[in-house]
Amino acid sequence: MKLPVAFKDKMKGLLGETEYTELIEALNRERQYGLRVNTLKTDLENFKKVSPFQLEPVPWTADGFYISAEDAPGRHPYYHAGAYYIQEPSAMLPGQILGAQPGERVLDLCAAPGGKTVQIAAAMKGKGLLVSNDISADRVKALVKNIELCGVRNAIVLNESPEMLVRNFEGYFDRVIIDAPCSGEGMFRKDEAAAKSWESFKCERCTKLQEPILQSADRLLRPGGTLVYSTCTFSPEEDEQMIAKFIQQHEEYELAEIPKIAGIEGGRAAWAGGDTAFERAARLWPHRVKGEGHFTAKMIKMIKDTDTGITGEIGFDGEIGIVGGTDGTLTNPDDGFTEACSSACTLNAPGLSGLHFRTKPTESKPTETEPTETFDNLPESFRKFVRDNMNHLPEGVYLQKGHNLYHLPEAPPKLDGLKVAKFGWFLGTFEDNRFEPSHSMVTALEMKAFKRSVNLDAASREVGSYLKGETVMLDGEKGFTAVCVNGWTLGWAKQTGDMLKNLYPKGWRRLS
Repeated sequence: MKLPVAFKDKMKGLLGETEYTELIEALNRERQYGLRVNTLKTDLENFKKVSPFQLEPVPWTADGFYISAEDAPGRHPYYHAGAYYIQEPSAMLPGQILGAQPGERVLDLCAAPGGKTVQIAAAMKGKGLLVSNDISADRVKALVKNIELCGVRNAIVLNESPEMLVRNFEGYFDRVIIDAPCSGEGMFRKDEAAAKSWESFKCERCTKLQEPILQSADRLLRPGGTLVYSTCTFSPEEDEQMIAKFIQQHEEYELAEIPKIAGIEGGRAAWAGGDTAFERAARLWPHRVKGEGHFTAKMIKMIKDTDTGITGEIGFDGEIGIVGGTDGTLTNPDDGFTEACSSACTLNAPGLSGLHFRTKPTESKPTETEPTETFDNLPESFRKFVRDNMNHLPEGVYLQKGHNLYHLPEAPPKLDGLKVAKFGWFLGTFEDNRFEPSHSMVTALEMKAFKRSVNLDAASREVGSYLKGETVMLDGEKGFTAVCVNGWTLGWAKQTGDMLKNLYPKGWRRLS
């Protein structure tokens, strides 16, 4: 691999000759490929039984697997059914570490193309609100598609700068994740274009973008909340030094321990002025783990219990949990791991380990909500469509925006003044006196939700024809029909009696 000379000189100075040689050797080896099972659509055991790929578990997330470069997972019908998301294995760590829970308010601040958003959505299980934002209008298109492909029902998609979000969402979120724009050094092996563009997009430029993003994230996060910052670069200026500067400005933040398993190393204290707290962060090096280069830091916006003065993290249920058990293991269920706590962890002090106590959660900033409707108040054309074609719909509220109809588990905050790409789960449009269902309506539901469905075999000629947009010759009861593969919904068709009129979106169709 051809690497920028300035990059090589920098890494040799940072790592020393021996480790630098190990890194360069790793960058010249074959990259790792992975997929993450979408548990909104299926459970892990079911997917393992039907998987067409040889799966090797990714150690830091239960739903992630290594696959072979020859598997071509993007061509399989299960991909088009949203049963899995194709994702580089190291990139699966930040979304896992965030620890999102059902019912919370979560923000993915730099979300496109959507890998972390759909991972977080699976953890939330359709409950609570997930706001997925990206400043790039072009990248937001891919974000919306991946959200719809994976059947996410509780996401609002915005196309804004982080600063603009503060006007509507100050102190609103329980968790915020930042996959920060960076110099991309950790992706050189995966994408040689990243190496070629490094000279024009190196760390000096990126740090000027990252700092204001972090400042906005602080204002968006409620006290007691969790902030995860990640990059795919080795650069200390964008990693340890960026977080060190942020914490110096915001002393209420405490670095949380990220378990060091399967070759994951801590952040380098020497690159953060000797502060050993940065060993709680995580670095994934291509010469240490089976994956590309990443940095991840998890921070808690700490608050004090008003009675005891002890500082802790407030979870979603209002309980402060001290990070670290009496045996030195992490007991915070959000982390998803059990691993020895760093001796540098200030919360693992004698007399505090394992303490849990109740306190009133800090309220987020009062926010007006968007006007919503109940099912009974919606136009008759939609209610008739549901009666004729559906067995059930999830509980929640409805938002009608012009001719479009959306659904969310709960009323979202006011979105006035923001560029909204998706107000929630898009159900369809009102046209004259009829309701036309959307593709995302069918992909987000199980086969049993529909009165008419056809379940195709993954290897069948019919499923290939359907994904190409062709008519499928099958008999059935007339009306809207959910086309499925292995019980996972692919899209709509309209049964006319002896054939299925294909309604698979033109922009999604396979060409061969």
